[in-house]
Amino acid sequence: MRGMTQAPTDAAVHPAIAEARRVLEVEAAAILGIVGHLDQHFVDAVELIATGSGRVVTMGVGKSGIICKKISATLASTGTPSFFMHPTEAIHGDLGMLVGGDVVLAVSNSGETEEIVRVLPSIKRMGAEMIAITGNPSSTLARGADHHLNASISKEACPLGLAPTASTTATLALGDALAMALLVRRGFKEEDFGFLHPGGKLGKRFLRVHELMHRDADLPVVFASAHMRDVIYEMSKKGFGITAVVSEAGEMQGVISDGDLRRLLERDEDVLRKTAADSMKRDPLTIGGNELASVALQIMEERKITSLFIVNDERRVEGIIHIHDLWGLELF
Repeated sequence: MRGMTQAPTDAAVHPAIAEARRVLEVEAAAILGIVGHLDQHFVDAVELIATGSGRVVTMGVGKSGIICKKISATLASTGTPSFFMHPTEAIHGDLGMLVGGDVVLAVSNSGETEEIVRVLPSIKRMGAEMIAITGNPSSTLARGADHHLNASISKEACPLGLAPTASTTATLALGDALAMALLVRRGFKEEDFGFLHPGGKLGKRFLRVHELMHRDADLPVVFASAHMRDVIYEMSKKGFGITAVVSEAGEMQGVISDGDLRRLLERDEDVLRKTAADSMKRDPLTIGGNELASVALQIMEERKITSLFIVNDERRVEGIIHIHDLWGLELF
């Protein structure tokens, strides 16, 4: 059809597409190549970090430094505290940021990056352990580290063989592998990830009812002995269209809603002379504060109700949640 772009056939591949394919194939091969390098050092590195009491401090220069920042971000977001320290700044005082139990994760493809090699003795004197990721197992950094992760590749994707391309891709993938092995080792769960990402969609999925509920002075509640005039006043004042009815000990007895009140007025002209206990709906649907907000929303939508009271194990009322508190949170 006119105006539509068709994918080129193999016989007419654009030079840019051909080069892109070559680069992706080289980088994919580089990642697959380091699979065979995984050994006991990788296992020991995982155990060192998982059982340690400190942070993972990543360190690299240039493109390797950028990769380090991403590795730190991935570690931190999956339960392993981590931050990036520039080796040059470390030489000029930032080594003071290291504390006992920290593990330094140093990245250098050559293993001879001057800034890192210079700071290596100081890290050793401080008693910090070091994991090195290099492309040269015989390098100064690889030999000086406590554990070496081999990220060597056969060639760069750069046609000139100069720009770090396949080497940084392989290192980044190895960093992801380390972070995910630690995630599994720690038993890190979706709820933990959501806790560390409260502003994201996943974080909202794991919001608990008690984090959203209205409580204390905003909670509509009356004693079972309250006169219906007081019940109506409480419902009007709190604005939820419903109130909890509790015993003198604070235990949930029932609820009275706007709809209940209208139906009572239709069939009983003397309703205002009655008490909350006379008029309430007994054994109402409730929810615990530790339940997921998504569960509360599902219950309200399925039962076609707009509010749920939150009670503890002793059936004492702790709060109320309205369906408007949940709409728009993208809980599913």
